[in-house]
Amino acid sequence: MNVVLSPIDPEILINSISDRVTANLLKAEKSKLFKQNDPAEADDLLTVKDTAKFLHLSVPTIYGLIHKGELPMMKRSKRCYFSKKELIDYLKQGRRKTVVELDAEIQLETDAYLITKNKKG
Repeated sequence: MNVVLSPIDPEILINSISDRVTANLLKAEKSKLFKQNDPAEADDLLTVKDTAKFLHLSVPTIYGLIHKGELPMMKRSKRCYFSKKELIDYLKQGRRKTVVELDAEIQLETDAYLITKNKKG
C-alpha cells in the first residue's frame, strides 16, 4: 500500500492532474491539426542551396539537373524554387525494385503472355 502525505485531498489532486493532462493533450492535438492544415507547412518551398542540402548534392549539380530538366522546379524572376513534396516524389521515381518484386513482375508478364497466346492459338 502506498501512502502519500499531502495537504491536498487525494481526489482533488487526482482531478487536478487529470484536468492538466487533458488540457495538454487537447493543446497538442490542436497544434497538430493546425500544422496539417497550414499550406506553408504542408509543402515547403526550398531554394537551390536548401535543395542541394536536402538531396545531399552540390549546388552546381543542382543547376546541372535544372538545365537537363530532371528536377521539378518553379522559377520566379531569376530564382528557382523547389517543392519538398515534388523532390521526394522525384527521389521515389529512382527507386529500384527488389529481386522479389522483379520476379513477381516477370511472373505476371509471363502469365499474361501465355493467357493471350492460348486465346489466339
